[in-house]
Amino acid sequence: MAKNLRERESNTIRAHERATRPLSRQNYRSDDSLSSDLELYSKEVLEFLIRDNIPPTPSNFSSYFDSLLEEKNENLRKQILAVLDLEESNDDETTINLEHNLKKGFSSVKNILSVTAGLYKNTTLMTKILEKRKAELVDFQDTEMVKSVVNSLNNDLFKLNEILKKQNSQMKTIYDETAGIIKSVENETIFDNQYGVYNKRYILSKITQEIGQIKEFKYNSSVLMIELSRELKENINNEKIVILMTRTIARLLLKTSRRNDIVAHYGNGVFVMLVKHTDIESAKKASERLVDLVSNSNFFFADREIKLKIAIGITDVHKDLSVEEIIVNAMDGVEKSYLNPKFGFAVSQAKIVEDKK
Repeated sequence: MAKNLRERESNTIRAHERATRPLSRQNYRSDDSLSSDLELYSKEVLEFLIRDNIPPTPSNFSSYFDSLLEEKNENLRKQILAVLDLEESNDDETTINLEHNLKKGFSSVKNILSVTAGLYKNTTLMTKILEKRKAELVDFQDTEMVKSVVNSLNNDLFKLNEILKKQNSQMKTIYDETAGIIKSVENETIFDNQYGVYNKRYILSKITQEIGQIKEFKYNSSVLMIELSRELKENINNEKIVILMTRTIARLLLKTSRRNDIVAHYGNGVFVMLVKHTDIESAKKASERLVDLVSNSNFFFADREIKLKIAIGITDVHKDLSVEEIIVNAMDGVEKSYLNPKFGFAVSQAKIVEDKK
């Protein structure tokens, strides 16, 4: 990860060097218009960063790159995004794949223990059956050989049972150790398996980080909190269907978000979206587009066609608020959005009392 970060910083420095050279004809290849357009656009992004007094770090450059790209013509956007898709390398994706593999390993261990427990139960049951049959044989006038055979089988089965007990105990010890390791890994995970987005821990850490950046460099960022309409969930009244609809919402959020935006599952089917370098007005426009997109997306259940609907709360990432206070403001925005269902979103900002000394 550190290596990739250094490479990205090096690429940003080289882009800055190219952008600050005189814009003479030899700086651009006449036979490659896309390369020229991309270099010119990169120069424009750097100029905006410098104008806004934002350090041209890879993260900030990426945020401005995505934000300014929305204002360009569709043809240029498609060309540049096509290039980005080819070269993009995401460390988070590697982490997510690692988490998937770890959880698969945890599942395998659970299956092993389950099978072992089943064998132990079956052997115990066989022991009880044998004891019953042995008691039945006592009532019969039969040879001592039959009893001897039964006793022999009983002894063998007892030994087998003891071995399985010991192995089961060893397996449980191994399982507990593995479960502890997996649990410690899960406490550091960043991905939500159920909805295919980041998790609560990750989004809270990113908002905290963003507060620090805003204190230092004084720019605007916003937070959106999104949930499936409560009225819709009540009308459906089917937990599995609600989960499927919520997954559809998650996919739409990923589809419409910029590369540098962060979409996460906060909990109970509620999503939080951090939109960097975006003021409240721009966040409102983004929310309006999202509400329209979702409302035009239908969900099919059996022979029913259900029109999806969401509620969005909008707030700003204020330098003088904690991450908890920002989340509470976003929650308040969601509640306000239900008071005016025509829009489907509402803004909630805490009043900050400036310290005048």
